[in-house]
Amino acid sequence: MQTIQWDPKLIGKYNINGPRYTSYPTALALSTDFDRSCIRTAIEQSANELSLYLHIPFCHKLCYYCGCNKVVTRHQHKADIYLDALAQEMALYAPLLKNKKINQLHLGGGTPTFLTEVQLSRLMVLLQHNFSINTEAEISIEIDPRSCSDNKLRHLRTLGFNRVSFGVQDLDEKVQIAINRLQDTDLIRHQVALSRELGFSSINLDLIYGLPFQQPDSFAETVDEIIRLNPDRISLFSYAHIPERFAAQRKIANSSLPDAPLKLALMQLAIERFVTAGYQFIGMDHFARPDDALAKAQQAGKLQRNFQGYTTAGQDALIGLGVSSISQVSGVLWQNSKELAAYYAATHASHLPVERGFSLNTDDKIRAALISQLICHFELDIEAFCQQWQLDGFWHYFAEALDQLQPFMEDGLVEVYAERIIVTDSGRLWVRSICACFDAYLSQGQQRYSKVV
Repeated sequence: MQTIQWDPKLIGKYNINGPRYTSYPTALALSTDFDRSCIRTAIEQSANELSLYLHIPFCHKLCYYCGCNKVVTRHQHKADIYLDALAQEMALYAPLLKNKKINQLHLGGGTPTFLTEVQLSRLMVLLQHNFSINTEAEISIEIDPRSCSDNKLRHLRTLGFNRVSFGVQDLDEKVQIAINRLQDTDLIRHQVALSRELGFSSINLDLIYGLPFQQPDSFAETVDEIIRLNPDRISLFSYAHIPERFAAQRKIANSSLPDAPLKLALMQLAIERFVTAGYQFIGMDHFARPDDALAKAQQAGKLQRNFQGYTTAGQDALIGLGVSSISQVSGVLWQNSKELAAYYAATHASHLPVERGFSLNTDDKIRAALISQLICHFELDIEAFCQQWQLDGFWHYFAEALDQLQPFMEDGLVEVYAERIIVTDSGRLWVRSICACFDAYLSQGQQRYSKVV
């Protein structure tokens, strides 16, 4: 990938409110007017291998930037009550998945390392009892370094976890204070080193750009330290400041946040340094070593995207368990209740705790496939796509999108030929905006998304 050239004037044109396209349509399209019988049919029609995502909502402390579904508490026993409900939900899915293999399992949150070693053991026993997990499955967990002792990290490895993702965000103390997430750099260094010693096959580090008080010099120090730690993958997320939706973000003063040009400069600084250090720029928010499975999947044209981000496991084969989790299987999306009380009530009554859902029609599936291809591989073979989806006249079908793409073409962000669409290196910065040209739903809820930069 060449060094990205950018023009600050493009920010005004293309820095729209838009989705990260972990699905299409996005979760905003999900409705309570949803036929839940679709779930059984979708699973029956699914591939033989699926992925599982488990949401653990608890955190010991509140991070002001966080927009995740979470419960901040010091009461450890609340996790036991939650595991009881998870056990009931798993038991409801077990008959539906009895002939399916689980090839990926991921714990997210919240803070999954809120769980004690005993609670983690119980959770893995429940999973193994209810589902058939491949012996070589990818089993990963998100880790808050502050809540993961050496013994807990060792215990995770003993339980079969083989991938870890550490939430770093930023190493600058001023930024950490502003987001209420103080964590010592030596602690992160130690946990990364211990993870290697224990034999975890992949280590990911999460960073966020656009946080309060971030400046190029200090963020460069964070980026350089991450490079020295040499993780297998790096996630570089854009901070989405939506205080009207997330109350904790109201504790962050707007005046402390970098403006759009500075935020873009922070992103570019990170991209250039990571690429120079030998990482493959997977897309808008991920980097991987060239020998990493994620990088290899992109090189082979097999990379996909689902609610967990870029994935090697398929975008239409994910079961989500736990409060607020989203599933996507065989063209059907469904989401669990976002509130613990409703989630507990449903599972206690032996009902799937599904609150809303959506079944994709043919047009949705076509657009989902196109957006996934562009956001994962930045190129679309028009003839092959038309053959796959039996389209007679690509640009007749996407006439509105062609009109919306014109400014991107004029600014050298997209190249459109008779046989293919190519997102240029500079266009990668704006791939969310480019994909939005093909989004039939965006105008219905655009202001509920964050800016793409």
